[in-house]
Amino acid sequence: MVDGAARGNPGQAGCGAVIYDETGAVREELCRYLGQTTNNVAEYEALLMGLEAVHRLGVKRVVIRSDSELLVRQLNGRYRVKDEKLRKLYGRAVALLQRLEAYRMIHVPRENNRLADRLANRAIDRALHKGSRDQGIKG
Repeated sequence: MVDGAARGNPGQAGCGAVIYDETGAVREELCRYLGQTTNNVAEYEALLMGLEAVHRLGVKRVVIRSDSELLVRQLNGRYRVKDEKLRKLYGRAVALLQRLEAYRMIHVPRENNRLADRLANRAIDRALHKGSRDQGIKG
């Protein structure tokens, strides 16, 4: 499961990914703060972070679930990638996907992607809270 979040579009953004094993148990939870960017960029960054983790773990077959219809449809070849920033991220994603033996990209409803969403938002919250502490502002 992967998800990106942006507070504003563009806005403060983060990404989250959850790696499950074949039994459905959580194997790894990942999140990263992205700074100021769009929601679509955050969605791609979540996918890339998840794919890099899958490769690091030696996994060869994956099912990727995302609530981003744009991401799923672009990577399944149903939508063209028009935006230049997304085109670069798309290229990186395709290169990582091609290194797998098999994969499936599935669109899921937002309510079925809550853990990845929480992770993406946690990354933003931590970064913003740290920033307010660093500036002497109570958070």
